[in-house]
Amino acid sequence: MAKASLPNARDSRDQDQFLTILSRDEATARFEAALFPRQLTTEPRRLADALGCALARDVLAPIDVPPFDRANVDGFAVRSVDLASATETTLVRLMLNDEVIACGVAPVRPVLSGTATSIATGGPVPRGADAVVMVEHTQPSGTRAIEVRRAASPGQFVSYAGSDIARGEALLHAGTIIGSREIGMLAACGIAEMPVVRRPRVAVISTGDELVQPGEPLRPAEIYDTNGAIVAAAIRENGGDAIFVGAVPDDEEQLEAAMRKALETSDMLVLSGGTSKGAGDVSHHIISRLGKPGLIAHGVALKPGKPLCLAVCNHKPVVILPGFPTSAMFTFHDMIVPVLRRMAGLPPRSDAKVTAKVPVRIASELGRTEFVMVSLVEGEAGLIAYPSGKGSGAITSFAQADGFLRIDALADQMPAGTATEVTLFTPHVRVPDLVIIGSHCTGLDLVTTSLAHAGMTVRSIAVGSLGGLAAAKRSECDLAPIHLFDEKTESYNTPFLGAGLELVPGWRRMQGIVFRRDDRRFDGLSAQEAVRTAVADPACIMVNRNQGAGTRILIDRLLGEARPDGYWNQPRSHNAVAAAVAQHRADWGMTIAPVADAYHLGFIPLAEEHYDFALVVARKDRFAVQAFLAVLASQEARAALEKAGFRPA
Repeated sequence: MAKASLPNARDSRDQDQFLTILSRDEATARFEAALFPRQLTTEPRRLADALGCALARDVLAPIDVPPFDRANVDGFAVRSVDLASATETTLVRLMLNDEVIACGVAPVRPVLSGTATSIATGGPVPRGADAVVMVEHTQPSGTRAIEVRRAASPGQFVSYAGSDIARGEALLHAGTIIGSREIGMLAACGIAEMPVVRRPRVAVISTGDELVQPGEPLRPAEIYDTNGAIVAAAIRENGGDAIFVGAVPDDEEQLEAAMRKALETSDMLVLSGGTSKGAGDVSHHIISRLGKPGLIAHGVALKPGKPLCLAVCNHKPVVILPGFPTSAMFTFHDMIVPVLRRMAGLPPRSDAKVTAKVPVRIASELGRTEFVMVSLVEGEAGLIAYPSGKGSGAITSFAQADGFLRIDALADQMPAGTATEVTLFTPHVRVPDLVIIGSHCTGLDLVTTSLAHAGMTVRSIAVGSLGGLAAAKRSECDLAPIHLFDEKTESYNTPFLGAGLELVPGWRRMQGIVFRRDDRRFDGLSAQEAVRTAVADPACIMVNRNQGAGTRILIDRLLGEARPDGYWNQPRSHNAVAAAVAQHRADWGMTIAPVADAYHLGFIPLAEEHYDFALVVARKDRFAVQAFLAVLASQEARAALEKAGFRPA
């Protein structure tokens, strides 16, 4: 992902460059018109190396399969007319010929009237025979004869030559993807080599000064290069051979050299990052120098994915994906995969779709087609599609979602309760065995891990205590983790339950104020004193929590009417609060003790809160729910929770 930079005088092009936003359909049409039609590049492939390739032309069968009439069972080759009168009470006696036909043995003697020849499954049927009787339907009659107690019809237990594949018939058609079944058909015909469409060679370059390859240590302000790995994998999934060049800094000279070299040896170039208008984003300037016609689209009315850049340089596609992983993957799969598959001779991707209802309102930006990733759960009246709220920079959004829904460019929202079409990332949707929606806690993983190891799928959606409670009341989940304090009764969680819900005690966790251990402003203070001290110091910045979180309720009780600097910084997790303090973006906040320990922060205890579960009674008897309750009560889970800093209820 390219670093964000402010425009400056060194390059006036950055001030003058404005994105000309095209609709998705127009951008796609222009891109494909500049690339197609084009001749597919073919190459011969050995049978063992052809898996996953597309056939370049029709393959005709050079032989019959089977190549001869063969027996389907162990038994005797006979003339069916000889056994017309055979029954269980009227046995027919046949003399045995002095040969045994096994697989790979060519018959020598014909079967004459009144005779039979021993034959094994797969053996060639000898001249004169037109049927095979099973050995179970015969019995010996002396040393050189058998008696048969069942009649045989012509062709019984015989596979005739060409009955499977006939010589000259179209075995496989051009464009067929070669899988294990196709390889079996080719092998049966003795075909060792066939013409396939050569997999397009696709060079992959990540751009940005901040990128570090996985396995290398991170320095401040650096991030791991996610896009390089995920784009290369997506290319291989869709018929291309990915060549990862590496990460190139935001230096125009270095980047141009890398792009030119990549285009010389590849059929397609895909970059990520460097598509927006910052001074560090130089890749789109380089394209105009790489060949005609050059830039096709710079900016598409998509969300996520607006900064997408499409170009064709000397008949080779050049794509610059947005830097954020989710944006990059959406635009790649939606607009680049169809082009890549055509270049690889593959058929269009066939996406499975289902209908689901959205439980909450989804706001959208008017004028941009928006794709929203969703997780699917089973509701009382069908599938429920929960939107991911992690944003386009979250790689887990793409990895953990079941699919995505689309909001039209002319709509500014999708209202709660809307039934909509969801495009699946996989051919089939597997509804989770256990659905947990509500407040997240690191202790939850300690309980659900054993369920996952037992083969159950667990879907955990973090929407806060209030959001989880609402989902439970709508029967959209099995359990809703909550930690809500009621001031009237001075108790946790129970006062918030409604009809159809019961409380399952979970564990206790200490909430408190976190700060850096070398910050002397908080030495020896209670939680209340620490908050008063922080509020009184204009230089002391806080980090808050999101509305609906149980932690936010505790914070607001401590602050009263005060709104110190940082109050409106509202991340959605305990870890994000701790990270903000540890990285000096804030000086204090509220989180739980185990998270404070993980980030090596100072911690002032405030209150031991109850992290419990609102159980939907109507779903209590489900196998996965009972399994969860059993694990929660087990000594192993209790010991794991205690070790992590929690106190089991």
